[in-house]
This record gives sequence, structure tokens and C-alpha cells, in this order.
Amino acid sequence: MALGAFGAHGLKSRLSPEMLAVWNTAVQYHFWHALGVLLIGLAAAQLPGPWVRTAGWLLVAGWITFAASVIFARTPG
Repeated sequence: MALGAFGAHGLKSRLSPEMLAVWNTAVQYHFWHALGVLLIGLAAAQLPGPWVRTAGWLLVAGWITFAASVIFARTPG
């Protein structure tokens, strides 16, 4: 929530509308991945096994991949 508020208020005057949209997308993805990792962690406590652990690592890998794509994205023009 703090990242979304920062983007809406702190970055609104500093970023182009396109980059602000990228920020908002990143915040949403961050939220859903954090929730997924939390749920996978809770499931791992109840259902030990390779599938739950693999699902957790895949979520973490997706999180890192998306963050890297945002960091290294180039704006057009």
C-alpha cells in the first residue's frame, strides 16, 4: 500500500504517464506475488513436498524477473 501511495503522490509530478503506469503495474504484481509467496509458505507448513517448494521458488523467480524487466526497461524516444 505504501508503494502505491508513493507512486500516486510522490511520483505523479516526476514521471511521465507511461512510466507511472509501469509503476502501478509493478506495485500490483508485487502485491499478488507477495500474497502468493505467503500462501505458498502457509501451504508448505501443512503440505510438505517438492511441489509446494517448487511453486514457491517459481513465484520468487517470477518476482525477480519482473522486477529486472522494469529496472532495465527503456522508455521510447
